[in-house]
Amino acid sequence: MEQQLLEIREQQKATWNKFSPGWKKWDDMTMDFLKPMGDEIIKQLSLRDTDVVLDVAAGTGEPGLTIASRLKGGKVIINDLADEMLVVAHENAVNRGITNVEFVACDVCELPFADNTFDAISCRMGFMFFPDMLLAAKEMVRVLKPGGRVAASVWGVPEKNFWITATMGPLNKDMELPVPPPGAPGIFRCAKDHLIADLFITAGLKNVTQTETPGKMKSKTAEVYWNFMTDVVAPVVAALSKADDATKEKIKTDVFRNVNERYPDGNVMIDSSALVIYGEK
Repeated sequence: MEQQLLEIREQQKATWNKFSPGWKKWDDMTMDFLKPMGDEIIKQLSLRDTDVVLDVAAGTGEPGLTIASRLKGGKVIINDLADEMLVVAHENAVNRGITNVEFVACDVCELPFADNTFDAISCRMGFMFFPDMLLAAKEMVRVLKPGGRVAASVWGVPEKNFWITATMGPLNKDMELPVPPPGAPGIFRCAKDHLIADLFITAGLKNVTQTETPGKMKSKTAEVYWNFMTDVVAPVVAALSKADDATKEKIKTDVFRNVNERYPDGNVMIDSSALVIYGEK
């Protein structure tokens, strides 16, 4: 991997490890928020009881733990770049009594598995952060058995993801954040229609499909939403760390206005949209 990509990987590893306590704190709300994407991934993988499954970039353990709970004779390898996220995933497995899982901290671009190892691979909200997405896809194909299935989700277009634009809009307006270079890792990097589908085909997958999956962040109040975004959403935390107190307060006021105007009844259930991409080896 190129030196620049290695540096991005190490920065990401440090960031995810740093935020792991926050992800543990918000795990219930986050897992409920991301459940529709995980459910669609599981549906498309058409799992069999004896499947050996790799869950890539699993963070605190999903959808890998749910997959493991449904396999009667199979097992799941839960992977993430950040060791500390996997500590939370392991705690979640213990709390749920799930034992047919293993945890492996590694880079998806350098998977430590033999060719043709897995029956299926899941990856929920990982691709947009991989330094080299094509290399990641090729590695997944390498470790997948012939006839194996891959399903991954990424965030769709900003217009359908108010959960992020409600905050990033004021941040960009009040702080004039630098525009990231084209193709740089980020939340909407994979939002372009069929971008990941085409990547799957290039990596050697066939019967590739793309499905749009809606969701809702059930924060219920603007206050809970703001606290979540400023606890664990890395771009938000990074930007606010450079703002003075007056700017932070203005951004918070603008975010609350955005949310309360969209949900005047006070029941904040924020819309999201993801793409689930499926392919076979």
